[in-house]
Amino acid sequence: MNNLELLYAKFVFKTDTEKRMAVSRKIASLLRNNFTLMDALHRIEMIESNNGKKPNEPFAIAMREIQQNLERGMTFAQATQDWVPNEETLLLTSGNVSSLLISLENIGHIVGGINRIKRAMLSAVAYPLFLFALTVAIIIMVGLYLVPPLADAAGSTVVWRGTAASLIFVSGFAGKYWHVVTGTFIVLIFIIWASLPVWTGRLRTFFDRFAPWNTYKLQLSVSWLMSLSAMVSAGVSVPDAMRLLADSSNRYLSDILDETMHYIANGENLGNALAMTGKEFPSNEIIGDLIIYADMNDFDKNLKQIADDYMEESVRKMENISSVLNSIGIIIVSLIIGWVVMGTFQMQEQITSVLM
Repeated sequence: MNNLELLYAKFVFKTDTEKRMAVSRKIASLLRNNFTLMDALHRIEMIESNNGKKPNEPFAIAMREIQQNLERGMTFAQATQDWVPNEETLLLTSGNVSSLLISLENIGHIVGGINRIKRAMLSAVAYPLFLFALTVAIIIMVGLYLVPPLADAAGSTVVWRGTAASLIFVSGFAGKYWHVVTGTFIVLIFIIWASLPVWTGRLRTFFDRFAPWNTYKLQLSVSWLMSLSAMVSAGVSVPDAMRLLADSSNRYLSDILDETMHYIANGENLGNALAMTGKEFPSNEIIGDLIIYADMNDFDKNLKQIADDYMEESVRKMENISSVLNSIGIIIVSLIIGWVVMGTFQMQEQITSVLM
């Protein structure tokens, strides 16, 4: 096996989430049936390599490399660090407090939930973005190919009125500056996309109420709450779990968690600390629940229930956001098309009246 095959195997193992979760469930099942970890990994390696006939299959390579790392004295979290996303390594690290079996079960539950919310987020953003791009394209096409021939046929004698005048004006601008319109659209989308993981502060808190920042906040807050729940269930204290999550998070989430930890260090419970940041993260309703349950017994069980309920609620909310944005996008496209059709008819009528 050369370095290129190893890099490819790591890429496939990291990106094929569905199969990686299937392998995780197999390992957990074998451990539950009293297999040793090494034996479980070896058996899966044999399955993936077709009993050794295809030793360079990516998942077979992964199982073999993880076994070799364990033989060198690494923990399972260390042995898999280069093979799985950072958030999964973090959960495996926390699992050392309890058991690898619990960690693997937590990972399957969390990744499944995160994937659900990501699919809902993609659905909420992709189609409205397509409709917005379609609207811009329609205006540019009208400005380049529909209006100029009609305007040339009319000559300079026609004084445009009503919808025809607005169509002439907008189309003229779009036809003349279509490259500026297209470039501005692309730059705007890039700026918004780039701002999602890095923009912080009070103004960001305000914009978190609107798409697409609200969908990003929803997806990230579900991921954070489920990860926190899994770590607390595995025996990690809330301050330690928050610190680990903050260290592995992007700038946006890390800023929120750092400020929250400041209040926790001053004696506040998790709910109060989140409320005192003023960031409305994850949401005011969840903050209220955490304030109630933070000082009660069985906080780990209550936190897991809150996280599971929040995930289900967030999927429904994301679907509602998607439905609203899709409807708005369809209405806007319909209005643009109607405006173009009406403006075209009025142009024809006004040209005819002048010629007659």
